[in-house]
Amino acid sequence: MSVLQHAIVVFSLISFGYFVVLNAVYLVFTGIAWRGVAHHRHLHEFSGAEEAFASPLTPPVSILLPAFNEEAGIVESVRSLLAVRFPELEVIVVNDGSTDSTLRRLTEAFDLAPVRKAMRSTLSTAPIRGSYASRKHPELWVIDKENGGKADALNAGVNAARYPYFCAVDADAMLESDALLRVAKPILDDPDLVVATGGIIRIANGCHVEHGQVIDVALPRSRLATLQVVEYLRAFLVGRMGWSRMGSLLIISGAFGLFQRSLVAVAGGYSTTTVGEDVELVVRLHRYLCERGEEYRIEFVPDPVAWTEVPEDLGSLARQRRRWQRGLAEALWLHKRVALNPRYGVFGLFAVPSFFLLELVGPAIEVIGYPTVIAGAALGYLSVTFLLAFAVVAVLVGAVLSLAALALEEINFRRYQRGREAARLVAMALAENLGYRQLTTLWRVLGSIDAARRRRGWGEMRRRGLGYAPARGASRGR
Repeated sequence: MSVLQHAIVVFSLISFGYFVVLNAVYLVFTGIAWRGVAHHRHLHEFSGAEEAFASPLTPPVSILLPAFNEEAGIVESVRSLLAVRFPELEVIVVNDGSTDSTLRRLTEAFDLAPVRKAMRSTLSTAPIRGSYASRKHPELWVIDKENGGKADALNAGVNAARYPYFCAVDADAMLESDALLRVAKPILDDPDLVVATGGIIRIANGCHVEHGQVIDVALPRSRLATLQVVEYLRAFLVGRMGWSRMGSLLIISGAFGLFQRSLVAVAGGYSTTTVGEDVELVVRLHRYLCERGEEYRIEFVPDPVAWTEVPEDLGSLARQRRRWQRGLAEALWLHKRVALNPRYGVFGLFAVPSFFLLELVGPAIEVIGYPTVIAGAALGYLSVTFLLAFAVVAVLVGAVLSLAALALEEINFRRYQRGREAARLVAMALAENLGYRQLTTLWRVLGSIDAARRRRGWGEMRRRGLGYAPARGASRGR
């Protein structure tokens, strides 16, 4: 056997083994997710959002909205937050040195007036230029500061927050009216143990939006955005539900997460050295609490919804995915000592090593594995049986997992009620593994390279804004 043949055969076997392990993990998580969602829905038959709203024990919450050049959708996002049902809350928008008309649009829409607002100095931030209160909505505050990045803006919000819990929300996201009540329910049920929770992110492209609320749920016209619908459902309902049930949730989306303010402050706040400040904070909270021997839970809740706009062009999507991967790589590298350390329990022994293998090393194995196996089969180094087996574990099982996530969504939540939309989602779940997955995997590899090269910057994102509504009767690409 020549050196080339040996290399192709060995790497093909490594690629095959990687897909077997990856799909085995997600098959297990799919089973966990089905049981977890069923258990969650059973509990909410007896106690849910209305009970939380009426309870005198529901703690007040500060909603933090960092914003940099968000003129396209900032007003609708703030309106959605002001419409949230919660016994007591405040909304703090942190304008992070925007160079567009973000602050002006907020001032015009909510009649802002300059005020002096007391702020802690627990977490260091870029200089604060001013603060504003709304004459229309006394629960709305705007902090104007010099640009320091999203993490710095969130830290400023933590300093300004009056209440014991804060909810971090992206400026391009909208919360459903009872989303905060639902995401807070695990904390209400067990306030001594639950220190953070996160909800599901759904895609607003194509939906009819009025006054910061999604009035009519519909799929995007864009095929690229619709593929992301399938991807998000699998990532949240299966991936995060699985890790949450194992007590090892590493990621609470920066678009929608609820945290104990004092714990975040004492742990050092959001890191300004990584673009993945959301994942880094959650990993650091795990590490901080484990090192002190404290019992705690960080949970994913499958039905409180934040709606967000996703990219509809390949350039913006590529920049987003490279940034996500870079943030994950930076966070895991910062906390690499946690991996395989029994001091950190399941989180250190299984979750962190799994993310290193499946999320950082795995994409490189995939990108090299596809052409290697095809070349090996073409050169006669690999049998047809191996090629078919590889196609099954690399493509077919992935499609089955996506279909299982869709079934979980349709049976338990059924947000997309039109028959044609359900059929379109099934078609996209089957097509996702034939091109789209390989493309996003390549972007993840490039993101890891960006992290290794210590590349900085956020990357420009093209947005239409969430204030638009598709014309009634217009085609949605069905």
